[in-house]
Amino acid sequence: MVRLTGHGVFLDRSGELLDGALCPDVPEGRTRTMTYGILKEHNQSGDMENLRLKFDALVSPDNNYVNILQTARAGGLRKFPVPYVLSNCHHTLCAVGGTINEDDHVFGLGNAKKYGGIFVPPYRAVLHQYMREMMAGGGKMILGSDSHTRYGALGTMGIGEGGGEVAKQLLGRTYDLKYPPVVAVKLTGAPRPGVGPQDVALALVAATFGNGFNKNKVLEFVGSGIANLSMEYRMGIDVMTTESAALSSVWCTDEKTEEYLEEHGRGGDYRKMGPKDGAYYDAMIEIDLSEVECMIALPFHPSNAMPIREFKENAADILRAVEAEGQKIKGSAGEPFSLMSHIRNGEFYADQALVSGCSGGMFENIAAMADILKGCTVPGNGISLGVNPASLPVMEDLMNQGIAAELAVCGVTMRPAICGPCFGVTDVPADNQISIRHVTRNYPNREGSKPGQGQMAAACLMDARSIAATVRNGGRLTAATELDVSYREAKHRFDPKIYANQVFDRFGKGDESEKLTMGPNIADWPKMERLGKHLLLRVTGSYRGSVTTDELVPSGEASSFRSNPEKISGYMMISRNPDYVNRAKEARRLERERMMNPVAFSGEPKLDGLLRALAEECGCAVRDITFGGVMASDQIGDGSSREQAASSQKVLGGFANLAGEYATKRYRSNLINWGLLPLRAENRTELPVGTYLFLRDIRKKIEEGAEQVELDVLTEDGSVTGKIPCTLDTLTDDERRILTSGCLINYYAGEQGPAEKPNDTGELNDTGETNDKGKRNDTGGLNDAKETK
Repeated sequence: MVRLTGHGVFLDRSGELLDGALCPDVPEGRTRTMTYGILKEHNQSGDMENLRLKFDALVSPDNNYVNILQTARAGGLRKFPVPYVLSNCHHTLCAVGGTINEDDHVFGLGNAKKYGGIFVPPYRAVLHQYMREMMAGGGKMILGSDSHTRYGALGTMGIGEGGGEVAKQLLGRTYDLKYPPVVAVKLTGAPRPGVGPQDVALALVAATFGNGFNKNKVLEFVGSGIANLSMEYRMGIDVMTTESAALSSVWCTDEKTEEYLEEHGRGGDYRKMGPKDGAYYDAMIEIDLSEVECMIALPFHPSNAMPIREFKENAADILRAVEAEGQKIKGSAGEPFSLMSHIRNGEFYADQALVSGCSGGMFENIAAMADILKGCTVPGNGISLGVNPASLPVMEDLMNQGIAAELAVCGVTMRPAICGPCFGVTDVPADNQISIRHVTRNYPNREGSKPGQGQMAAACLMDARSIAATVRNGGRLTAATELDVSYREAKHRFDPKIYANQVFDRFGKGDESEKLTMGPNIADWPKMERLGKHLLLRVTGSYRGSVTTDELVPSGEASSFRSNPEKISGYMMISRNPDYVNRAKEARRLERERMMNPVAFSGEPKLDGLLRALAEECGCAVRDITFGGVMASDQIGDGSSREQAASSQKVLGGFANLAGEYATKRYRSNLINWGLLPLRAENRTELPVGTYLFLRDIRKKIEEGAEQVELDVLTEDGSVTGKIPCTLDTLTDDERRILTSGCLINYYAGEQGPAEKPNDTGELNDTGETNDKGKRNDTGGLNDAKETK
């Protein structure tokens, strides 16, 4: 089904292996890929090994655009230099916190008016569907502050990053990285009826995530199998490449691509794209589409995927293992986590079914579900099925063609165009229930349950077709290929008037006089301290295995407080380690009190003694030693691009992470932009909470470009009990300056100085409220007197 080749290969323009005698050398072969051509067009450095990229468009959802806009405004934003789409699809239906979600939407619209942006109001589109329909095109690059920023099927390289990277683009800066490895994904054959794009995607993720095959690489889809896939099918595979840890993706384009763009009024954005003969790839993945089976990704990761057939053959043993893993996540709160009750008479049954968002909510998926459910009724006393179309144009066409009516008669509920179920802000299952979903992720508690409160549910990922087949059979797990279904030739008809009449587009026509309305939850960033000569760290969290971004800052209810740095930081690690926040806050309190004390000691005797001993040894003042928290784990940062996973660590006084590896480039970028040292130690020792670690002359080492540093493991009297060799890996000049400045906001403030009158203290109190409303603080808080709070 999926075959991996871990060494370099040369391909011809059709995706076939090239005869050795016809192969160019490797450097020349690299220039013959689609990736090279796109990156060269967007590179500002003139050096293709060290890229400095500018993008054609930007996009952010409402769960992070406020923070991005605050950061960019602190850096001197005057207008959006490229089209910047502000989408309102993540939190639209989440009422937690009263007015705060709509307050953010009002703030986003005001920024679109002031700086010349594109504002997609609530319920009109999931951000990635809008970008496919209206922005992506051949040879373009789009940067988004959502990890599933993928538009490769249209010939666009999309990259999902943290908000700091989007803020840099808004300020005319570049996205800097080494030239990435490029992997060919060769598709052959054609999928069988009932096998959908999620099945192909899960097969790809299962084969490549665990071994790091695609990590931080660009995937180029080539081969004869592409022609056998519709555009929506290609998009459904493409958006899930994020779950394989790939950096980006791009596909060969053809007449189907051209037709799609013409239907959306953008025929001029089509570009015929493909590799040239002799294109060199660092590795290759081969997928025979005719061999792909209907898949299921079991909790708690998309890579935990296997054919439904295989799962059903050994469901009890597999579920016991999942149940045990879930019990570790849940801990001792409430009743034990139980899944075995979902096996009845040897068959696996689900409780809830959902098809939603950028991966599931496309027209063809929903039409295929109607075909499978024809003549079926979804009763009110069993499994339920909800559908969120990916955009209002998709919803309108489903209604016009009668497909939505067919589903309604069957008992399927049609919902607005939002990301809700995928993000855990709607449709949370009951305790111990199983939800089957065509969405992008099934991480622990991503479906919205709260183990700290004794709640634990779980989600399995499946394609919409097998979800419909399972619902048809009363919740009994059923692969769509098990049913004999006559699928209609459904074709989506896009109505451009919907966006023309309802989307606010003022790109290039900003009004500087526009006043911004800032709701009571929109708070300034607290003051971030610069990095001192030396760094003393206290371990505030130590874990084994992977720490995901959903665990660092959970999705769902907690992220409603995304625009208030102090409030959202209070949710850090709450689903996995509820004590983390209190430990981190205590370390932050000690450092703040020390910085305010003329003697520059913390008031905690043991810590004071350690600081004195270190200062004496280093021949420096105690105030030259920065004190902060550090989180340690084997792997940190798998999952979402949400910058709050890093900014919240900084708000809580963090100054570093220590990991065997960082799951994605975007998480490492977030750490750097928030002034957290991304320390990597492949063979770190066990570090209990409370352990002290010391980095000598760290500021100087970073300024001089050192990649290797050494952590001293200390006792409370300053004695060294061990050393941990670490690497910072390669840092750009800007990244080194950001780290020594303490964060991206400080870096920009140091370059330009505050644009407006500083706040009295520039800090937030523990409730997250500013100390002096109506003014802008010296770290980039934005309550200027011309705006309402």
